[in-house]
This record gives sequence, structure tokens and C-alpha cells, in this order.
Amino acid sequence: MVAALALLALSACDQGGGQAQQEGAPRQRQAIPVGVFQVKPEPVTIGETFIGRIEAVQRIEIRARVTGFLQERLFREGEIVDQGKPLFRIEPQIYQAIVEQRRADLARAEAERENATVQLRRAQELVQRNNIAEATVDERQAAARTAEAGVLQAQAALRQAEIDLSYTEIRAPIAGRIGLALFDVGDLVNPESGPLAELVTRDPIHVLFQVSQRTLLDAQRAAGDEGLDANDFVVRVMLPDDTEYPHPGSVNFVGITVSQQTDTVPIRAEVPNPQEMLRDGQFVRVLIQPKQAELAITIPQAAIQADQQGNFVLGVDGEDKVRILRVETGETLEQGRVVVRSGLKEGDRVVIQGIQQVRPGASVQPSPVDPNQGA
Repeated sequence: MVAALALLALSACDQGGGQAQQEGAPRQRQAIPVGVFQVKPEPVTIGETFIGRIEAVQRIEIRARVTGFLQERLFREGEIVDQGKPLFRIEPQIYQAIVEQRRADLARAEAERENATVQLRRAQELVQRNNIAEATVDERQAAARTAEAGVLQAQAALRQAEIDLSYTEIRAPIAGRIGLALFDVGDLVNPESGPLAELVTRDPIHVLFQVSQRTLLDAQRAAGDEGLDANDFVVRVMLPDDTEYPHPGSVNFVGITVSQQTDTVPIRAEVPNPQEMLRDGQFVRVLIQPKQAELAITIPQAAIQADQQGNFVLGVDGEDKVRILRVETGETLEQGRVVVRSGLKEGDRVVIQGIQQVRPGASVQPSPVDPNQGA
């Protein structure tokens, strides 16, 4: 009996000691599953974005050049008109009458010139026979010259009257789309009345935007280092619904002076506009990009964090532990991706899913994920 009790006590001590060892042993932390993206350079097109305004290549104000009542309006508002198409007609009767009067004045002047010429010829014959004085010949020569000047004056007056008559029919000086008629039939118009309508060209069209002097200087230096010029860049227009306009353009003018108020330089691009999606006066976003893509490392913007030292991402090393990677970021691209200028190299693994569940030094179980899925 004593032996049995001793064996039971010894067994209890062994079990208690084993349990104490299990409770005192440290627990091994389980690796946290995260989604990672293995970075690699890829071709990207990086550009600068500006706010621009659409301008017609030509904007013409249609004005009256003579005074009179509008007799006809010969277009539909908003339609496309060809160059030379009649747009307005001012009552021509008064100007037609003036033309007829000037023709009569010319005919009378020509008759006076003919008479003066005959009188001069006769005087020259008579003076040879000493039948008239030399002074008479001089007077008739002066009269002939005066009559010739009268003809020239009458011809000029007739041309002016014909020009004024032609101005009663107002024609389109260029082809384009015409706007609202600002005067109605029966209104009295004259050169001081202001524009009767506005006519703008449609295709191509200009995009005007302002670039800061510093941005322009940086761009010129970068282009010079890479041997690029204006022909190596393309201008893209973003429409108000954030879609890209389908027809790229090119820069055709860079301002020669800097605005003293804004310290910016005006830049103009020319863009095809066959469907008239762009209209004069419209505001758009303008993106200038090089035609050739460059290789760069990009990551989802959601993977980038910041502290007092700057931007960083969480990377996973060869031992599947999280560590901080300091990065210098560049341009933001489409689909929420950001160019990384420095701090990452090809093959680095960046945490893009499960970021909130891990800390530097933590062991993780990385799984590759699509970077477009974000964090």
C-alpha cells in the first residue's frame, strides 16, 4: 500500500512538471497572409497636365460696311457655310442709283475730255497760221488736262460706288460654322452697329494653355538632354467626362514673352476636329507626352505610405519578413498607379494587400496578386 501511494505521488509530480513546461514555453507566431506585387520596369508614357481652352483657328465677326436696312438673312443659324456664301443683303436700291449717277458723271467727263481735245487740236492748227495767240493754245492745253483729270475722277467715283454696292451683299470671308444672327430683317445697320453674326472655323482647332516658366525650363532641359524637340511630343485632350479625345495634336507655338502677372508662357497646340467634339471657348485638360514610352517602375498608389521621413512602402525580404522601403515617387498615371523614381529595383516584392495587418519585422505569408486590385 505504501509503495502504491508513492508511485501515484511520483506520477502526479511528473505530470505537473510536464504541464508547467508546456505553459512556460513561448508560442510561435503564425505568419500573416499578405498580397504582394513583384515590381519590374514597364513601358509608360509620362506627361504633364494643364488646363487649356479651345480656340477656333479663325473667328470672324460679320459686320456691315455700308449703311442701310437689312433686306434678307440668307443662312440658318448654326449651319456650316462655304467661303463666299451670301449671308446678309442690305437694301441695294440707293447704291444702285448712285452707281448709275456715277456712270453718267463719267460719260459727261469723257465728253468734256473729247471736246477739250478737239479744241486743243484746232488751236494748234490755227496758231501755225498765226490766226490765234499762243496764250489761247496754252489755255486749251490746260482745259484738255483738266478734262482728263475729270475723267479719272469720275472713274474713281464710279469704282467707289460699285464697291459700296457690292457691300450690300455680305458674304462669308471664310468657310466655317456661323452663329446667331444679332440683327433681324428690317433693322438699320452701319459699320458702327457691331457684329451681325460670328463665324468660326471648325477643323483643325487650337488648344491654348499656360505653362509656368519653371516647368517650361525643366522640360526644355530634359528634352535637350534626350535630344528631343517639339516634334517628339504629342498633345492629348481630356474631355469634360474624363475620357480621352480620340485625335492627338501637336504644339505649333510657344510664347515669346512671360506674363508678368502669372509668370507663365502661353503654348498653343493644333488638334484635328473632324467631328466637332471641341468647340471654341471650351475648357479642357491638356496632357503633353513624349511619343516614345520610357521604362519605369510603377506601383499602386494605395501601397504608398508616408511619415515624417517621407514616402515608403512595405516590402517583403527573402526571409518573408516585412521591412520599410523608402521611395521617391513621380507622376501619377491612370488606374491609380504611381511612378517610383528611386527606392525600388526589379524583383522587389511590395505589399499591396493586407497592409493594415502587418508591421515592420513581422513574418508574412506572401502571395502574388494583380496590382490593379489595390490594397
